[in-house]
Amino acid sequence: MAYWRQYPRQTAAIAILAIGLATIGGAWAFEVIGGYVPCPLCLQERIPYYVGLPLALVALVLGARPWPSRVALLLTAVTFLVSAGLGVYHAGAEWSWWAGPTSCAAAGGAAGSVGDLLDSLERIRVVSCTDASWRFPDVPWGLSFAGWNAAISALLAVIGLWGALAMKPAPAARRSPDYGSSSVSQ
Repeated sequence: MAYWRQYPRQTAAIAILAIGLATIGGAWAFEVIGGYVPCPLCLQERIPYYVGLPLALVALVLGARPWPSRVALLLTAVTFLVSAGLGVYHAGAEWSWWAGPTSCAAAGGAAGSVGDLLDSLERIRVVSCTDASWRFPDVPWGLSFAGWNAAISALLAVIGLWGALAMKPAPAARRSPDYGSSSVSQ
């Protein structure tokens, strides 16, 4: 029998951990290696990953205990539904379907002196939540970081719901060994 059918809660938790860690790792890589500066809304969209991934780990550890692991997966699914909502809101603001938050601009660090302040102003790149800094594929209708977050978070929510609601199959009935088809006549 397939592992995912025999252990649906553990399978869901493993899938959420793998996809979620790859997603948040990719976000950090785009920031650190690629030089993309996240806006405040982008940083807010990461919070559900910091909550949902530990919940998925708890579900994995408690996988043999049906109700605690189901509750952990259900909470994970709700967390990623919130993340998908944040991603949709952010992507909608980027597409100008609705207004983004008015306070959405990159904040600079505190400067010690006027010279430090002027130096830091030269290095600060203000990032607006309403401008997509990157789209994949690189076409006008491609998904931005926020759009990909919405799609991936929705997928993680569905996986979490599947794991929380999946029932383990009933064990196969034991069959007596077949010693041949000969019948004993009396």
